[in-house]
Amino acid sequence: MQLLLAAFLAGSLLLPLLVRWLGARAFIVAALIPAIAFVHALTLTPVVLAGKLPFEDYEWIPQLGLHLSMRMDVLSWVLTLIVTGVGALVLLYCRWYFYDDAAEVGQFAGVLLGFAGAMYGLVLTDDLIMLVMFWELTSILSYLLIGHYRRRAASRRAALQALLVTTLGGLVLFVGAILLVVDAGTASIRQLLQIAPAGPLVDAAVVMILIGAISKSAIFPFHFWLPGAMAAPTPVSAYLHAAAMVKAGIYLIARFAPIFALTGPWRPIVISLGVLTMLLGGIQALRETDLKRILAFGTVSQLGFFSVVIGFGTPGAALAGLALVIGHALFKSALFLIVGVIDRQLSTRDLNELSGLGRQAPVMAVAAFISIASMMGLAPTIGYVAKESALTALLEEAQQGSPWGWVALAGVVLGAVLTVAYGCRFLWGAFWRKSNRHGERMPDTEWPDPPVGFLASPIILAGLSIAVGIGAPAVDVMLQGYAGDFDPALGQAGHLALWHGFEPALLLSLGAIALGIGAFVLSIRSGWHRWPRMLRFTAADVYYQVMRGVDRLSVLTTSLTQRGSLPMYVGTIFIVVLAAEATALVGAAPERLALSAWHTPTQLVVAPIMAVAGVIAVRARKRYTGVVLVSVTGLGMVVLFATSGAPDLALTQILVETVTMVTFALVLRRLPSRMGEHNASVGRVPRAILAIGVGVTMALVAIVATQARMFAPISEAFPQLAYDLGHGKNVVNVALVDLRGWDTMGELSVLVLAATGVASLVFVTHRADLLSATRDLPQTARRRTARRPMVETADGVKFQTPENRGAPRAWLVSGTRLKAENRSILLEVIVRVLFHTIIVVSIYLLFAGHNGPGGGFAGGLVAGMALVMRYIAGGRWELGAAAPTDAGRLLGFGLVLAVGDAILPMFFGLAPLQSTVWSADVPVLGHLEFVSSTVFDVGVYLVVIGLVLDVLRSLGAEVDRQTLERRALFRAAPERAAPQGVHG
Repeated sequence: MQLLLAAFLAGSLLLPLLVRWLGARAFIVAALIPAIAFVHALTLTPVVLAGKLPFEDYEWIPQLGLHLSMRMDVLSWVLTLIVTGVGALVLLYCRWYFYDDAAEVGQFAGVLLGFAGAMYGLVLTDDLIMLVMFWELTSILSYLLIGHYRRRAASRRAALQALLVTTLGGLVLFVGAILLVVDAGTASIRQLLQIAPAGPLVDAAVVMILIGAISKSAIFPFHFWLPGAMAAPTPVSAYLHAAAMVKAGIYLIARFAPIFALTGPWRPIVISLGVLTMLLGGIQALRETDLKRILAFGTVSQLGFFSVVIGFGTPGAALAGLALVIGHALFKSALFLIVGVIDRQLSTRDLNELSGLGRQAPVMAVAAFISIASMMGLAPTIGYVAKESALTALLEEAQQGSPWGWVALAGVVLGAVLTVAYGCRFLWGAFWRKSNRHGERMPDTEWPDPPVGFLASPIILAGLSIAVGIGAPAVDVMLQGYAGDFDPALGQAGHLALWHGFEPALLLSLGAIALGIGAFVLSIRSGWHRWPRMLRFTAADVYYQVMRGVDRLSVLTTSLTQRGSLPMYVGTIFIVVLAAEATALVGAAPERLALSAWHTPTQLVVAPIMAVAGVIAVRARKRYTGVVLVSVTGLGMVVLFATSGAPDLALTQILVETVTMVTFALVLRRLPSRMGEHNASVGRVPRAILAIGVGVTMALVAIVATQARMFAPISEAFPQLAYDLGHGKNVVNVALVDLRGWDTMGELSVLVLAATGVASLVFVTHRADLLSATRDLPQTARRRTARRPMVETADGVKFQTPENRGAPRAWLVSGTRLKAENRSILLEVIVRVLFHTIIVVSIYLLFAGHNGPGGGFAGGLVAGMALVMRYIAGGRWELGAAAPTDAGRLLGFGLVLAVGDAILPMFFGLAPLQSTVWSADVPVLGHLEFVSSTVFDVGVYLVVIGLVLDVLRSLGAEVDRQTLERRALFRAAPERAAPQGVHG
C-alpha cells in the first residue's frame, strides 16, 4: 500500500512530461496506477473479509510519534475500490475529453493523479494526524483542479471559495484531532476505536471533527461551495464531487460513528443538518436548467442523505449507508461523465437548448436512465437495494420510540420524493423531445456521434449499478464486517437483498416514487424554475458578505497602520522591543554578573573605533557617508572574528559587508544624496531617547544572555560531531550543511524569496532578463580577425560589431558601449586579469570549506564579488556577458540541489541530510575523499551567486535602463517626463 502511494506521487510528478510527449494519450498511462491499486485491493478481499486486516507501518517522525501507517478494513477497502476504480475510469475518460487541448493539461493531469493518491492515503491511513494531512492535501489539489480554467473569473472564484471553506473546516478538524489524540494518548485510529474515549473534552473534539466532515461533504451550512465548483472540468466534477472528495467527510462520519454516534452532540448535528441539506439540495435541483448544476444540487441532497443514514449509529443503518455510498459513486459519476459528453459534443448543458437526444444517442440515454434509476431507488439497481435497507433500518428505530428515528425517516422519505422529481427532470431535460414556451415542438438537436472510448467509462459505471444490485447477497457478505463494528445491543444489521417481501419500507419507497413523479410533472407545468426564489438570503450570500467584510476590515487596518512613514514603522518596532525586553530584564535580573573589560588587546583598539564610527554615522548628513560609517562596525567585527580564532566568520563577514555596501550604493542612486532634502527629520529628541533606550536595552540583553546559561552548550560537542557525522574538520561549514542543515535550508528559502522580492519591486512591467539571453554571433556578423566572440543580447544590443572596426579594442566585451568619460582603462585591465582568478578562488573555497576556511556561502559571495567587478567596470552589458544565464535559474537549481541532497538519503533508509563519504586512492592525485554534503554546499553556492546576480540585475542593470529611458523621454518631451525624484 505504501509502495502504491509512492507510485501515485511519482506518477503525478512525471505525468506533465508524458503529456508533452504523448498528448492526451498520457491519460491512459496515468489510469494504470489507480487501476493497479484497484486490482491490488481486489486481491486483498479474502484477507479483509476474513478479519486479517493488512497493515503497514513506517515511523516517519519519531519525535512527534507520527507514523505513515496504512490499514485496510472493510470501510477503507470499500472506499479504496471507489477511489481507485472510479479514478481509473475518469482518467481514461480524460483521454477523449481533452483530445483537442492536450497541450494545456499537463499540470491538470499531474494534479488529478496526485489527488487520487491523496484520497488513497486518506482512506487507508491509520494515523489520525496523517489523515488530517491528507485531508488538507486534497483541499489544496482540489483548488488547483477547480480553477483549471484560470482565465475564467468564475473558475477562480469557485476554486477560492472551495479552498477557503474546506480548509477552514480542516483546521477545525485538526484541533479536534489533537484534542482526541491528547485525551486518548494515541493517534492510531484502530486504537481509538478500541478505547472509545468519552468525556466533555471528547465531546468538544467530536463537534470539531463533525465540522470538518460537513464542510468537506458540503452539508448545510457549507453546502454552497459544491454547486459553485461546477466551474471545473467535468472529469473533476465526476471524480471529486461524486466519488472522492465529498466522500471524505462521509468517510470520517462512518469511521467514528461506531464509538461516537450515541454521544450527546452527534445525532443532533448529523441528522438535523443532514435532513435540512437533503431538502435544500433537492428543491434547488428542481429549479436549475443547467444539467451539471442539477446533478450538483442533487449531490448536495444525496450527501445529506448519506450523513443521516450512515451517521445514525445503528448496525442496520451503517450497512445501508455504506451501500448507498457505493451506489452513489457509480450512478453519479456516470451521470457527470454523460453530461461531459453532451457538453463537449454540443457546447451546451442548458436543457432548454436540448431536444430529442434520446433517439439519436440511445446507448448514452440507456446508461443515463440506468444511473437515474439507481439514484431514484428503482430495482434491480444498487440504489434500490440500499434505499430499501435504509428505510427499513430507520423505520425500526422510529417504531422503537426514537425521536431522531422519526426525524430521520421523515426527512429521508421527503428527500426521496425530491430525488425522483429532479431525476425525472434530468432525463426529460437531457433526452426528451420538448416544446418551447409557445407550445411549438422544438427541432431535434443535431448530435455528432462521439468516439466509442468517450462513452466507455459512463457505460461501465452504469452497468455496474445493475450488476452490484443483482449481486446484493454477495455485497451484503462483504459489508457485514463494517456493521459488526457497532454495538450489537443497538440492533441487528439486517441484510442487503433485492427482495424482502411486501414490507412497510417498500410501500414508503413506492409512495415516494409516485409523489416524486407527480412533483416533477407539477414543476414542469407550473414553471417552477421560473418562480421567484423563496429564500432571499442564502448561505452563499453569507459567505460573500463575510468575504466582503474581511476585505473592508483589511483595507481599514492597512489605512490605519500603513501610513507610509518609515520612521513610524521602525519606531513602533523599537517601542515594542523596548517594552518587552526591558520588562523581562526588570522581572528576571541575574543574581551575579561576571564581566570582563576585554578578552584580547585587539578589542581595546577596535571597539572604540566602532563606537566612534557609530556616533559619527548618526551625525552624518549624506546618505553614502552614513553607509560607509556603518560599514566600519562590520569591518570591526571582521577584525574581532579573525583575532578570536574564527577565520570562517571573518571571511564571511567581510564578504557580506562588501556586498551590502555595493547594494546600498546601488539603492542610493535613486535617493537624494543628502538626508532630509525633501522631508526633514522631526522629533529629534524623542528619536534620540528611543534610540538610546533600545541601545542600552540590547546591551543589557547581551550581558544577561551570556550569564544565563545553566547547562553546557551543545556546541561543545560540535567538533567531534562534525568529524564523526559530517566527516569534516571545519566545524562551522559542517554545522551549516550537515548538523544544522535544516536551518540552512530555511535560510536558502529566505534568500530566494528576498531575491524574488527585490526583483519584483524593480521590474515593473515584466520579469524577463534581457541581458542574460546572450548568444554568439555567427562569423559573418563579426570581423574575421576578431579573437573574442561577438555576443548579442535579447534586446538586440551587439558587442564588438563590425561598425566599430576603427575603434581601439576594449579589454572588456562591452567596453565600446561606454562613453569615454565613464571608462577607466586601469579598472578594465584589472577586472580582465582578475575575474577568472577570483572565480577559481571561489570554487576553491567551495570545495575546501569542508576541512578549512570557506564553504558554499563564502565561495558564492566571492563569485558574486567578481560579478560586481564586471558590472562596475563595464555596466549592464558587461554583466550580461559575464553571466549569460537567468538569476532565477541559479536560485532554483541551487535550491533543488540542496533539497535533493537533503531527502535523497531517505530513499536508502538513512535520516534526512545524513552524510556519506567516499574515498579512493587515485594515481598522481593520491588519497581523495568526497562527502555527499558537498552537493548541499554546491546548492548554497549557486543560491548565493543567484542572489547577488539578481540584486545586480534589478538594482543595477534594470535601474540603469529605466534611468536612460526616463532621460530619453525627458529630452523628447520634458513636460511629459518628470524625473520623479530619480537622480544620477
